[in-house]
Amino acid sequence: MSQFGIDIPVEQIVIMPPGAGKEEALSLLVAAVGKNPTVADDALFRSAVFEREAIMSTGLGNGVAVPHVRIPEVGVPTLGVGISRDGVDYHSLDGKPAHVMVLFAMPLGAEKVYLSLLAKVLLVLRNRPLFDAIVACDTPEAVLVLLDDE
Repeated sequence: MSQFGIDIPVEQIVIMPPGAGKEEALSLLVAAVGKNPTVADDALFRSAVFEREAIMSTGLGNGVAVPHVRIPEVGVPTLGVGISRDGVDYHSLDGKPAHVMVLFAMPLGAEKVYLSLLAKVLLVLRNRPLFDAIVACDTPEAVLVLLDDE
């Protein structure tokens, strides 16, 4: 179990290429999570994530973005993690780039689970030494080791 309160498959951790913009970073993260069998329709999932992001940026500031959707095509909660050493202009509230993006793919009606996971994610990412270590990772496996709760 990860410190985020949910297992994260290594295939759902993406190290962003240098210079990736918001759309590319989000697209890579959506593609990784969309391959999870819990996502019944990856095209609809992609569309829902981008539609949600068009309403209002999910860049919270302090280097963190939390794109999210709650749709019936997601069977069980799952997360994807995107890491950008350079940072992505995510139109965050503080105007600073996002270095860690956590994509929440949630079933419809999973508001309480979403809020609980969101609280855990934000609490973990407030630990700046851990945050900096995550951002410095070169591989998804290295991120997974840092997030491991054991």
